[in-house]
This record gives sequence, structure tokens and C-alpha cells, in this order.
Amino acid sequence: MTRPNVLVLMADQVNGTLFEDGPADFLHMPHLKELYKRSARFKNAYTPSYLCAPGRAAFMSGQLPSRTGVYDNAAEFPSSIPTWAHHLRRAGYATCLSGKMHFVGPDQLHGFESRLTTDVYPPDFGWTPDYRKPGERIDWWYHNLGSVTGAGVAEISNQMEYDDEVAFHAEQKLFDLARGHEERPWAMCVSFTHPHDPYVARRKFWDLYEDCEHLEPTLPEVPFEDQDPHSKRIYEANDYTKFDIQPEHVRRARRGYFANLSYIDDKIGGILDVLKRTRQLDNTIIMFVSDHGDMLGERGLWFKMSPFEGSSRVPMLISGPGIQPQLIETPVSAIDINPTLADLAGVDMSEIANWTDGESLVPLLNGEKRESPVYMEYAAEGTYAPLVTIRKGDWKFNHCEIDPPQLFNLKDDPNEQNNLATDPDYQDTLTEFTKMVMEKWDMARFDADIRESQARRLVVYEALRNGHYYPWDHQPLQVASERYMRNHMDLNIVEESQRFPRGE
Repeated sequence: MTRPNVLVLMADQVNGTLFEDGPADFLHMPHLKELYKRSARFKNAYTPSYLCAPGRAAFMSGQLPSRTGVYDNAAEFPSSIPTWAHHLRRAGYATCLSGKMHFVGPDQLHGFESRLTTDVYPPDFGWTPDYRKPGERIDWWYHNLGSVTGAGVAEISNQMEYDDEVAFHAEQKLFDLARGHEERPWAMCVSFTHPHDPYVARRKFWDLYEDCEHLEPTLPEVPFEDQDPHSKRIYEANDYTKFDIQPEHVRRARRGYFANLSYIDDKIGGILDVLKRTRQLDNTIIMFVSDHGDMLGERGLWFKMSPFEGSSRVPMLISGPGIQPQLIETPVSAIDINPTLADLAGVDMSEIANWTDGESLVPLLNGEKRESPVYMEYAAEGTYAPLVTIRKGDWKFNHCEIDPPQLFNLKDDPNEQNNLATDPDYQDTLTEFTKMVMEKWDMARFDADIRESQARRLVVYEALRNGHYYPWDHQPLQVASERYMRNHMDLNIVEESQRFPRGE
């Protein structure tokens, strides 16, 4: 039997609460809505870490940040850690990446045989936080609320230019794979930077939401003094005192975000169309996921970095040969994608077990039960000590050594408004989750490892920026002398071999 191809579609900063069973009705996303109908959908999927680089390294490796050492957006992803691209490539797959993965360090491939674009963000140590300076804000790279006040329309932006290129190269690669030049099955990841802020969108997508009823957050802004300690630190990291956020700013920012979801849907639609036209759709496993969410003004919070559902929950689906369309409500994690792809591709799972903290989702697809907790970690800007989250059953627990605990029953309280950690009726539950944290993590060791990593990187970055600079940015390779028609080629062979389909 022909082994299936694998297509992983990743969008950046997608709020999973808008995708409980596919895109919310009000979202103009026809292509993803159609894909969801024929997919296994995961209602309660979570990021392993609510920030780009840590979440993506965990998604690739199947390991939590405390194991990879990718604590923040400037932490090196070690080349020696196996990723799902390594597993599939080792099993005979041709592996390819088009788009963002926020790999930090000199290895910009991590198992991908080819990479069609550079990254949208820097791969060096320049964005390193420093726990030795609590409250320090580094303006040139920290998020700020200018993304909210500056929301609006543009026909081109830094991010649009990037995602246009990502989609173009992905489509061209699919055409090339269809021509039969590659005998191996293929695994390709197409990773976009939208709908990540800034909330700037093309007019044709912006206009789709002119009369949208969801431009106001569900939860009103919480005054700074009434926020929990971690949310206060996020406010400060986002430089909230420099911005006067008005209701119209919020509406425009949310409108731009929704518009960019439609933009991504349009890009995904083009890729799926090429997959269909090249007769590869029926033998391709398709996954859709995001690295983390976006709070979108709920409680007054924006972007990610928060354990609350808008930031920590992500969309996830799997479609392909033999996969039955269904809605799965069991909590799962993007960390499970690594063993799942290996499982679906027929890789010996005993060889995967030592290299992942995740679990294959295939048993869930086959109707089996799963009781395992979902673990999350966050240790970047907005923290002075690591923050960990456990989702188990209906419960969600947030723990940081310097903050009061948070305990929520998401079935009764989906908006996380009622912290039960101080309720005498739930002390047994609090004790149980606190014990789970102590069994899972050595929090003092975790904190010490983060501080040591930060200190090392800050020294190395300062040194490497003195004298001649050798950047680690990925430079996509194109050999012009081997493209199109050249005089060492036979024109008849070129024209025939580059045509697909032939004979129609």
C-alpha cells in the first residue's frame, strides 16, 4: 500500500475558543470549514507553551520546554533533539518546510530536507529575557499595544509579504512533487505568520466584518489593580501605560484579527486546491494547528503569554485516509502531533517513546479513552519565575512559585471567572493538583535552569555582535542554472517532464 503524504498547516496565534467544532459561524473561512467537515476535530487542544518559539519547538519535538531548553523566543533549539521531521525523514519521507518555525540557533532545518523560505523572525539570542532584572522592558523587541491602536487596512505589510511568499512556494512545491521527480512519500509543513498581530488586513478581508457582531470582547476589561499577578506582568510587558486603549481600538483590532483569519483561509484554500488538482488529496494526511492563541482584548489582555483559554487553547484537526470525521472533546496537546504523525506514517512507535512527552492521537481517533493530563509551561517575558499549567478533565490549574494558585472548573466556568483555589469546598482538588505539579516538576531546578540559560545567552549574544557578524538566518537555495531550460538540458525532456498531468 502506498504510504500517505503528510501536509501540516500551521497558522500563528489562533484563538482556539473560536474553533470549538470548526471556525465559528461568523468567521468567513469557507475552506477550513469544509476541511473540518471531513476531519477529526479536537475541541480542547492546547499549546505546550503559550509563546511562539517554545510552543513550536515542543510541537516539532514532542517535548516540553523544560526538556528542550527552548524557554523563550531566543532560546536555542538543540540540533540533537529528534523532531517529527527527523522521524518521517528517517522512515523514507521527503520533508519540506515553507514558512515560519522560529527556530533559534545555527540549525534552521531540524529534520526538514529543504526549506523554501527564510523565517519571519530572527534566529539569534537577541530577544533573551533576563530574570535578574524583574520588570525590565526591552522596547525594541517586546510586544506593545501599538498593534491594537494601529489596527486597520493595508494592501501590503511585512507579514503579508511573508505569507504571500510562503503560500506561493508551498503551491509550487506541490506542483513539483506531483510531477513524479520525487519517488518518496512527502511530508510538508506550511506555516504562516498570520493572524499574529499587528492587526492589519487587506481591504477585501476587512470588509467581510463590517457588520460583525463579535467585535466586542465577551469579558470586560479588568482594572490593572484587580488583575492577577501574572496578568499584571503581561500588562507591564505590553507597556500598557503608554497607550490609551479606546473601545473603537478594540473593535478595529478584533476586526483586523478576524479579517486575517479569512486571509489565512484564502491561502489554505489555494494550497488545498493545488493538492486536489494534482491528484494528491486522497492520499494525504492533513493537519491544521496553531502554536498558541490570542486573548483578543478579553479581560483587557492581548496577544499570548497567558494561561487563560484564549491564549492557551488552539485549533487542531486531522484529515486523511481512514480517518473518520468526528468531534473529540478529550483534552489534547500540540505536543501529541510528533508521535501521531509517526504513528500514522507507520513508524515503529517503540523508537519514538524515548523522544517525546506526548502521546499518539491515533487511539483517540479509533474511539479509545484517554485520561492523561495536558501539561503546559511558560518561562518568557511577563514572568519572573516559570509558570506551569495542568488541564485534566474539566479542571485547569495554574501554578507559579511566586503567585497564588488558580483553579478553574471549565465545564461550569468556561470563561475562568471563578478561581476555586481559595474555596474551602475545593481544597482536596487543590491539594491533588499541587501534588501533580510537585511530581511533574522540580520548580526550583526549572527556575535555576532558565536563569542559567538566559545568562549564558546574554553573554554569547553580546560577544557575537562585536566584530564581524555571521547571522544564522536560513538562506533558501535556488540554483538558477538548473531551473527552467538551460543548454545542458534536452528541451523535449524538459517540456515533457515538467508537465502535469500528461496526456490530457
